[in-house]
Amino acid sequence: MTGPVPAGASGPATAGRVLLTSAQRTSTTVLLTEAAARRGLTTVVLDGPDRVERLAGRPVHWYGGPLTAARIAAPLGLALLEPEDDWLARLPEEFTRRRIELTTLAEAWTLRHPAFVKPPADKSLPPAVYPDGSRLPRTGERIGPDTPVLVSQPVTFAAEYRLFVRDGDVLTGSRYARFGRLDPAPLTAEAVAFARRLLAAVGDTLPGAVALDVGPIADPYDPAEHWAVVEANLPWFAHCYAADPERVLDVVLRAAGPAAELAEADRRFVRTAA
Repeated sequence: MTGPVPAGASGPATAGRVLLTSAQRTSTTVLLTEAAARRGLTTVVLDGPDRVERLAGRPVHWYGGPLTAARIAAPLGLALLEPEDDWLARLPEEFTRRRIELTTLAEAWTLRHPAFVKPPADKSLPPAVYPDGSRLPRTGERIGPDTPVLVSQPVTFAAEYRLFVRDGDVLTGSRYARFGRLDPAPLTAEAVAFARRLLAAVGDTLPGAVALDVGPIADPYDPAEHWAVVEANLPWFAHCYAADPERVLDVVLRAAGPAAELAEADRRFVRTAA
């Protein structure tokens, strides 16, 4: 069994490999496609079902949405890594600075107080602070009583940073928001230091490749800067913002690639079709 594509690999390691992207072009899709081409990977847009048939049997990596990924993973032999649904809820409070629970949408409908509610991985319902459970959606595509949701105590992040992590190492990252508003900027030493402390403590509870969002919480009653985890994301569906696209690609290739190259430690993190 061969290992994952090495960081910055080129030549024989990438010969014949394909980076397949969704037809929805984003700034990150463009950056990763350009980085992959420089590395010698073939870049292909998923522009129809026949494209999957033509790629079958080749070593393919994916960058795009989870719904499409669920359809193409089996025919292309893809292993798509994702954090476990309850990862955030299991973290020690020293890393979350708030109460978080993994529950069902049916349970969340009974909430009688404000809470931040979001799905663990996909976008089946809008992540937001809801005044109470009655404001949560009850119908819609992929929405039902058993839909898993994370319910957390509302907090305000003064800034939010996305770090792309492989094998416990922060390869790159950037700020992406300030007080909830999009505002990309370079990564800071404080963000990296917090991420490294987190990874040293609980890195074995994450896939070998992951996008990790962290930031300092703004508390009007406490002037001290308290860092916390925002969430863990799918690298193969995460915007890179101001991060180095070459290093982001290193994480994406590891997080969404041939199942035959899957590291043993990552088997429990492989996404399964709903």
